[in-house]
Amino acid sequence: MSESERTVIQPTHHRDSGLVDIVHSAAHPLNGSREDFNPLMELIGEARFVLLGAASHGTHEFYAERAAIAKRLIEEKRFTAVVAEADWPDAYRVNRYVRAMSDDADAAQALGGFQRFPGWMWRNADVAEFVEWLRAYNDALPEDATKVGFYGLDIYSLAASREAVLHYLDKVDPRARDRTRAGYECLDGIADHSRGYGVMAPLARPCKDQALRGLIELQESRYVRQARSKDANAEEEYFNALQNARVVKNADLFYRSMYRAEVATWNLRERHMAESLEDLFAHLDRQRGRTKVVLWGHNAHLGDARATEYREEREVSVGQIVRQRHHREAVLVGFTTHQGSLTAASDWDAPPELKELRRALPESYEALFHQAGGAGYWLATTSANVRNALHTPRLERAIGVIYRPETERQSHYFSASLADQFDAVIHLDRTRALEPLERSALWDRGEPPETYPSGV
Repeated sequence: MSESERTVIQPTHHRDSGLVDIVHSAAHPLNGSREDFNPLMELIGEARFVLLGAASHGTHEFYAERAAIAKRLIEEKRFTAVVAEADWPDAYRVNRYVRAMSDDADAAQALGGFQRFPGWMWRNADVAEFVEWLRAYNDALPEDATKVGFYGLDIYSLAASREAVLHYLDKVDPRARDRTRAGYECLDGIADHSRGYGVMAPLARPCKDQALRGLIELQESRYVRQARSKDANAEEEYFNALQNARVVKNADLFYRSMYRAEVATWNLRERHMAESLEDLFAHLDRQRGRTKVVLWGHNAHLGDARATEYREEREVSVGQIVRQRHHREAVLVGFTTHQGSLTAASDWDAPPELKELRRALPESYEALFHQAGGAGYWLATTSANVRNALHTPRLERAIGVIYRPETERQSHYFSASLADQFDAVIHLDRTRALEPLERSALWDRGEPPETYPSGV
């Protein structure tokens, strides 16, 4: 994309039947068969990064289709890592399970680390099913084959990552552990929570140098160097500790910026996730040869931010950074839906609810795709006619872990040029809520339907 192409203007309200015809002609229907995504596999080719987004964190079909695509990438194209918008220590517990390195009895137990809000984002039936598939796939491989891992990228696990660093150093260099613990005392009282710093007194003290302590010790300790040189498993344990030390360093800066209400918090998180991905990719390349990774996350993270209105605020995204670094070796895939239901909360730290998803606004991409017809389909945005049709900015819906339909236009829509944001888009016209492993009374009761479009 040229700089002029990336400039986002106000979305058009013009409903052009010609656009509907172009989308309809280019659509690959999804009929539930394995062959549905054959052309997508061809589009992916030999790419080493496939980013699979989602328009919400609570939609069953988004998770199910991502899993179906990931299975094909693993089986047919030898992808060796699934990387999620999830905290490193919680995801690493799953990684140990799928590679038969833990005592967890099943996927539900292996997902037990995901307890903080929003627990349902990864502790749900769809992820549990995929984790069991991944374990079975790995178990069936020859003993010397490379097993597929499951990893996280996010920044929120300050306290859990801190304890993981200390636990590792306790085994290999107790003196380094003591120095690190003394440095980490500056972080005492900080909640392992994405709002932790907003209510904690330690903000009065700068902790930047102390937050670096674990990272320094891991990289400089001769006992650590000796320990990691034993074998591949020892190197893997070291890398796990190193990633946790990076989380501590970056989470301290992230939370302090959040407390000061600085705009840079979004970029800090995106850059942390992108750096974590690069570190993981390099590590796996060293350990296992030619690595290919599939990412699961929200459209907002895995699409190219330069194609959205947030470019004007100089916001970046993981998808943008990966595309800039790896060019044709990265394929970005977005998801959309028109209506249905989803799992979401009404406020931060509130229990999950089964909510009605309103029909998409008429001037949105979702409404355009609905007009094109069909229960579900995908289309590449790389062909000239589709690219031209989807280049003009329109509204696009994005729902995180909170859904407030009464303020949907303000809270859940933004302007984007979808043709520049993704290489392909998967549209599932009517979707349903994913099922949390722990269902709340609010989720079981559901939400009474509201009459569209009142309250928008």
